[in-house]
Amino acid sequence: MTSATTTDGEAAAPPSPAEVAPRRDEASLPDRLRVPMPSKGIIGWIGPLIVTIIGGLLRFVDLGRPHALIFDETYYPKDAIGLLRFGYERKLVEGANDLILSSNGDWRTLNIFTNAPEYVVHPPLGKWTIALGEYLFGATPYGWRFAAAVLGTLSILMVARITRRLTRSDLVGTLAGLLLAVEGMHLVMSRTGLLDIILMFWVLASFGLLLIDRDRTRARLAGMVTRDGLASLSTTWGPRLGFRPWRWAAAVTLGLACGVKWSGLWFVAFFILMTLVWDVSARRVIGVRRPWRATVLRDAPATGLSMVAIAAVVYVSTWTGWLLTDGGWSRNWAATQPDSWVPAALRSLWHYHVEAWNFHVGLNSGHPYGSNALSWPFMARPTSFYYESIKDHTLGCETDNCSSAVTALGNPIIWWFGILAVIHQAWRWLGRRDWRSGAVLVGIAAGWVPWLLYLDRTIFTFYTVVFTPFLVMAVAMTLGTILGPTDAPARRRRDGAVAVTAIVFLMVAAAWWFYPIWTAESIPYEAWRMRMWFSSWV
Repeated sequence: MTSATTTDGEAAAPPSPAEVAPRRDEASLPDRLRVPMPSKGIIGWIGPLIVTIIGGLLRFVDLGRPHALIFDETYYPKDAIGLLRFGYERKLVEGANDLILSSNGDWRTLNIFTNAPEYVVHPPLGKWTIALGEYLFGATPYGWRFAAAVLGTLSILMVARITRRLTRSDLVGTLAGLLLAVEGMHLVMSRTGLLDIILMFWVLASFGLLLIDRDRTRARLAGMVTRDGLASLSTTWGPRLGFRPWRWAAAVTLGLACGVKWSGLWFVAFFILMTLVWDVSARRVIGVRRPWRATVLRDAPATGLSMVAIAAVVYVSTWTGWLLTDGGWSRNWAATQPDSWVPAALRSLWHYHVEAWNFHVGLNSGHPYGSNALSWPFMARPTSFYYESIKDHTLGCETDNCSSAVTALGNPIIWWFGILAVIHQAWRWLGRRDWRSGAVLVGIAAGWVPWLLYLDRTIFTFYTVVFTPFLVMAVAMTLGTILGPTDAPARRRRDGAVAVTAIVFLMVAAAWWFYPIWTAESIPYEAWRMRMWFSSWV
């Protein structure tokens, strides 16, 4: 008889009779590795599509209101026009805002630029995204907000489907999508030509792709167990996990996130660690004797290097417009420096990044709407994007004193309940070893915890939009726990349904109440004041 070999290629002794007999849980292991979806076909799409349509209507109706450049729209839509025309950002002439707002929106003829390049501190991809809407619909408020509204609406569908995959529940997935549809911070940012909603979209996409990779990898292991038996896999190192195209796709989207804002780098680090921990868990499930060692030595180097390399290449590619032209800020810096084997364009790009980094770390000038990260979960200091006092009965004002405002305020009921939900999910992760809770907490931590290191920086509450999808996932999962399992007694399910219905009703009612100050509706001044629940909101 020839000796068998392990999956590591080492010689193995002939199996004993005990080893030949199947393990007690071996028959059920493939089912535990390959958990089925709750439904098939169109059924799993109905709920997510309905809440996406609701969210889309909330985001697209009167998208061009207000007819103004609100908050940091004074930068990015104009930079986007520069990218369309020149491939890089240019300085603006005096009165550029008025010229844009009074024009017919034709970006091809809009004369708002000087011949000098503009120094900007954010990568180009977010502005290229805004530029797409301007290319299609002109340099108008609707045009420069169009791409944000599209990505914001699509992210509702993504959250619903991602949460469905995460929880294996059509109901919880649809609920998460509904909560995002009526979440104020996400809604405001979806109706504003800023970068953060674009960053959120690519971060969310990367999380979804890594989740698919997790499912596909475990399905592959389930197939190995069925085909080869558990004993062949439960070795010191375990099997190799094969090619990971979904993980590489996630690296692409992480590179795109970094191409919008550098804060995407935190998600690169957090998500790589998360997917490696998932690999450790998969190896442990099939009985690998050294799951951590196997993952660290086998997967970590290749995963880290490949994902970082892919993300880096994608990130540099977002600078193509700047690289292919000669007029961008600092574009020819390398020409004044000693020769090097590194191409001059890349050395100039590196110099640009050093200067941008110095700007970011030194940014500590005060701002009336600045808000440190400790206060974000409480929505203690929302950002006023726009406020107009109307006293001449214009803009739909039917009284002598009206207000029109865009306030980047999260739905307070969702956020305040979200604090409890995060605590609950942390308990489930640490106390119940629920990997799903850990996954959403990683998304929240990557978007929030790094900002706790910069409490003296000038930062704003609307930065929370990047982890808002993960917050509503946590809320939906906690509501699912309140509802109870499908096999719970009828009274338990009934009481849970009543509680969940009441909580969701309050969240939707809050969205109805605050919608006017999220979307610049003209309302009486007294009605605006009634929506300012705290003095810090004013």
